[in-house]
Amino acid sequence: MIVEVGHFALVLAILVAIFQMVVPAWGAHVGDERLMRVAEPAALCQFGLLAISAIALANAFITSDFSVANVVANSHSTKPLLYRISGVWGNHEGSMILWVLILALFGAAVAAFGRNLPATLKANVLSVQASIAVAFCLFILLTSNPFLRIDPAPADGNGLNPILQDPALAFHPPFLYTGYVGFSIAFSFAIAALIERRLDAAWARWVRPWTLAAWMCLTIGIAMGSWWAYYELGWGGWWFWDPVENASLMPWLAGTALLHCAVVMEKREALKVWTVLLAILAFSLSLMGTFLVRSGVLTSVHAFAVDPTRGIFILAIMTLFTGGGLALFALRARNLRQGGIFAPISREGALVLNNILLTTACATVLIGTLYPLVLEALTGAKISVGPPYFNMTFGPLMLPLLIALPFGPLLPWKRGDILGAAQRLMFAAVLAVVVLVLACSTFHRGPILAPFGLALGVFVMLGAMIELATRVRFGEVPWRESLRRLKGQPRSAFGTTLAHFGVGLMVVGIVATSAYREEKILVMKAGETTQLAGYALTFRGAAPRTGPNYREEVGVFDVMRDGNAITVLEPSKRIYDAPPQPTSESGIHAAWRGDVYVVLGDKQKHGGFTVRIFFNPLVRFIWIGALIMFLGGAVSLSDRRLRVGAPRRTGRAIAPAPAE
Repeated sequence: MIVEVGHFALVLAILVAIFQMVVPAWGAHVGDERLMRVAEPAALCQFGLLAISAIALANAFITSDFSVANVVANSHSTKPLLYRISGVWGNHEGSMILWVLILALFGAAVAAFGRNLPATLKANVLSVQASIAVAFCLFILLTSNPFLRIDPAPADGNGLNPILQDPALAFHPPFLYTGYVGFSIAFSFAIAALIERRLDAAWARWVRPWTLAAWMCLTIGIAMGSWWAYYELGWGGWWFWDPVENASLMPWLAGTALLHCAVVMEKREALKVWTVLLAILAFSLSLMGTFLVRSGVLTSVHAFAVDPTRGIFILAIMTLFTGGGLALFALRARNLRQGGIFAPISREGALVLNNILLTTACATVLIGTLYPLVLEALTGAKISVGPPYFNMTFGPLMLPLLIALPFGPLLPWKRGDILGAAQRLMFAAVLAVVVLVLACSTFHRGPILAPFGLALGVFVMLGAMIELATRVRFGEVPWRESLRRLKGQPRSAFGTTLAHFGVGLMVVGIVATSAYREEKILVMKAGETTQLAGYALTFRGAAPRTGPNYREEVGVFDVMRDGNAITVLEPSKRIYDAPPQPTSESGIHAAWRGDVYVVLGDKQKHGGFTVRIFFNPLVRFIWIGALIMFLGGAVSLSDRRLRVGAPRRTGRAIAPAPAE
């Protein structure tokens, strides 16, 4: 009965979403405040109904209700509780319920907390948001219904894909979807502003916190996915330029550019075209990611294996919202007033450079991801675009962006002095040169540009700290005055410093582990010892072990350094009961210097096991940097100016088109 309640709640949610899509928009069109006000309770009601639907599906998984086809296909009675819960979104149908639930959550949040929004703008925003909900709820109901029953019910289910039975995968999809779907609010704000012909600094203030929240969740979601792939897939890497990985990176790049554009528009009412276009593109790229994962056009460890008819439905949704949004933008774009004029050397100019590089990088990733699919569709030829392409195109675009990153916040608005900014960054530049010299003298192998990459990461980190020190005039006034100024800084200033510092830390980790990684593949028998990166690893043998829903062969390795025992690693080869699929569990010793990473391979006929051993220097900096970026976003979001939003005021409307 609970399953039927969930199914019925989904149907009611569609009806409420249709009402929310039509009535407030008509009210905004005719200026009827009573009709516009129904958007708020409708958004809250829609979220409540979808929450009931999601809870009903989760209950079916938790209680192992094998009369539900989705539970049979993706769960098993022996699975631990955590993986029964995560199994709700570990499949196509359940993950789409999570998708629309988060979509409704953002709409409900605007309804509940957007009290200072103008009535017409709020009505249009919630109407556009509801139209997205209608499309995806219909998609679920017509092609991906998770509440279908089967009769007779089997005694047990088929189980969840073993590689998804991991704690990180219990949290990675909700964060990732919150980032994906969160950009829908920026899209809705952009479409509403174009409909209403209102685009000003107040609009940028309203859209900025929602964009920031989505960006934060997408940042931590991508980082968690990278971390999961690192330790779960047994390949020792942190990024593979997989098409589905790229599908999450592209909206992140567009969202990062959108955040910076919103700042310029809020401060100077400039870059309006950039801001609106990026708001549309960020969500459009999120829709593209949804299409790539669920259309069946990709073969990936991240993709859902579904029939192409579902992909056609999502493609139609993507065409409708992306095409419609861009068409409306084309109609209004020539009438957008750009606002304040600024010199090329200014904070605005630095942010324009930031946007150009980020969007170009996004375009290179898009081309590399879609080109094999387009070529196969046109000619039938199958090719793959791998890391060499992305490294040769994406990396050079990031280089000038990272060099310019510390300069931007030090430049004033309208017109800046780049020599003055360079003087303030002299200390960071000197320390970066010191790091460059130390790297060159310490590492005698690896790419010749790797030491420059390490120095650049340090330059970005120190530049972020110098920008905050400049704000409080550290060293120019008495320290008590600097401390008073520090306490008076807005939280968004601290958030910016943290986010930029996290970027620099990530760069150090990426360069170090990519350039100076060590690897050894060999066959080891019990009692044998091998050396790698100053560590001695002794193989003590392997023994069987049984888990709650799997059997595994566990290898034991003693790890020593300079004659001292460091740790014992236990990598394993695991076979799950349902489905009976093998996986590799890595043994990892994490340290600031780097990770010792051991993978146990197959047993050999003549004794011993194949063993892969990696040393990944400073690899933890990648995920620590991402976490610091997330925290920086959270600190900025806690700034009262963003939480309260812009005051009510009359904005400058988009000028009407001149008569032909």
